[in-house]
Amino acid sequence: MPRSSPAAERRAPDDAAPALRDAGLRVTGPRLGVLAALRAHPHADADTVITAVRRRQGSVSVQAVYNVLAALVDAGLVRRIEPAGSPARFEVRVGDNHHHIVCRRCGATADVDCAVGRRPCLTPTETHGYALDEAEVTFWGLCPRCQPRRAPRANTARRKERRT
Repeated sequence: MPRSSPAAERRAPDDAAPALRDAGLRVTGPRLGVLAALRAHPHADADTVITAVRRRQGSVSVQAVYNVLAALVDAGLVRRIEPAGSPARFEVRVGDNHHHIVCRRCGATADVDCAVGRRPCLTPTETHGYALDEAEVTFWGLCPRCQPRRAPRANTARRKERRT
């Protein structure tokens, strides 16, 4: 298996280089950059990853980032989620059964642990012979920043009117 360069090792976030090797992947600058970007920006879309990698290490092609994302997903080091109506998003939280909450307005995404804790955490009424290993749930709503601000209570407004 090819070894990584010393420069690539110095740029490796935490345990990225050994994780890449354990997955049978070479340690390369773009792979390290994508993993670092996803650690800094959970649930990032590809454009966010590209921007973060370019800030970190300079020039990298769009196609290289897409290729790295595909390789990392295939190797099980990155999870791809596809909320309806949104671009695909990527995260490094893999190996557990968790779900997501997505803001309908801004697209902000947060992790939600599975209520049961083991895979799959939802049990369908019929499996149709499938060997189930995962249930994907997306909760939708408005994040705290996008929720409408509540109007002041009527009593407070009346008190202010009396003072003027």
